Amino acid sequence: MTAVASRGTVARGRGSSPRPRATDRALMRALARALPLLPAILLLAAFMLGPIVYSLYGSLTDRAMTGPRAANPEFIGLDNYIELFGSAEFWNSFVLTVVFVLASAVIGQNVLGMLLAVLVRSSIKPLKSLVSGVVVLAWVLPEIVAAFAMYAFFAKDGTLNAALGWFGLEHTAWLFYFPMLSVIIANIWRGTAFSMMVYNAALSEVPPDLMEAATIDGASAWQRFTRVTIPVIRRSISTNLLLTTLQTLGVFTLIWVMTGGGPGSSSATLPVLAYQEAFKFAQVGYGTAIATVTLLIGAVFSIIYIRALKPEVD
Repeated sequence: MTAVASRGTVARGRGSSPRPRATDRALMRALARALPLLPAILLLAAFMLGPIVYSLYGSLTDRAMTGPRAANPEFIGLDNYIELFGSAEFWNSFVLTVVFVLASAVIGQNVLGMLLAVLVRSSIKPLKSLVSGVVVLAWVLPEIVAAFAMYAFFAKDGTLNAALGWFGLEHTAWLFYFPMLSVIIANIWRGTAFSMMVYNAALSEVPPDLMEAATIDGASAWQRFTRVTIPVIRRSISTNLLLTTLQTLGVFTLIWVMTGGGPGSSSATLPVLAYQEAFKFAQVGYGTAIATVTLLIGAVFSIIYIRALKPEVD
């Protein structure tokens, strides 16, 4: 009995020995496949993760543009963030940033981009080429050129007031009385082309059989769009929302050229406020803290959109 038991133990030991070896071979294969990615990982760490970590450290110092603190900044911990969250000016910029992102990116660019994509796909070819060319022109322009173009459009003696004058309406200082509305419209004008191209490509992937089946079942055009088209292109919508949100969150040149964050601080979003604090008032550490908060806001939006995409990926 003892001999049989010992032989059974040995047999089980022999049978279980290949498992660690198979695991080791799988691990070696995984490492071999990951090895070509090592240069890309190192580059990402050096040029993306590195600046983020350095920025986070800079926000914990009292670095300035001039004086002793420029050469030898001191570590002050969370003092910049404590001062920041106690500042009414910061919360004003925070609210303006959220309004700017929601109005010009989440709603403006995506809704108008989808509308243009649907209209372009259903229009005749000459009109399709004309609309696409005009819309894309605003997107391909350098941001500084687009900013000056919109400044000239909204200026007191600009294009908009000249057009309103044809109808006997009085001139309005749009950039003074309605600065946020002006920059929101300008950002929608510049960024809608990207959303239009994304949705145009997504709509081409909708299976015609589904649309035909919905039509046969008596679904209206609106029902086909909301119950067939939207679910099919849901992933493209989430991806486009993510990209347009992050791009709009970092818009600086457009606002700076058109309003300079003013009048006062009525159009000073977080990127503009960070620039003012760091370079106008020479408080680099404090301005870096504002930029870090902006980065965290972008991360929150990213997590929300990625979670929305997760069911599609799984």
